[in-house]
Amino acid sequence: MRGERDQASAAAETVALVLDEDSPLPETPGDVEELVGRLRGHVLRLGVLLPRDVPAVAHAQHLASLPLPDGYVPSRRHLVRLAEATRDVIAALTAVDRPSGHSTRGRHLRAPSRNTVRALMVGAALIALVVAGTVLRT
Repeated sequence: MRGERDQASAAAETVALVLDEDSPLPETPGDVEELVGRLRGHVLRLGVLLPRDVPAVAHAQHLASLPLPDGYVPSRRHLVRLAEATRDVIAALTAVDRPSGHSTRGRHLRAPSRNTVRALMVGAALIALVVAGTVLRT
């Protein structure tokens, strides 16, 4: 489960490099090839975590299998389309991990933090001291 989140987070970071409003389009063909290669890798790694019949996966895998077009505008357009498809795969993975409308019954809860455990132990010790102090001595 954690590996899935790490992969999805890495993919989301790469998608943000392409789709964020503050991110400029890559300047050189080498930059475009690098980003397309990273997105292809993300699609491959995330695609195996989802059923093959998920439309977002099939679409993203199709785009990832296409060669990078020549030319400034076609290559950037392909890069943006692949980033959008990768974003859709991330959303599909998130939807599978957390189906909507389902309760958390039967799921594992997050482990308490170290400080929470410490506070509980201090509280239990104080209760034990109070109980021990109120017991009548004979």
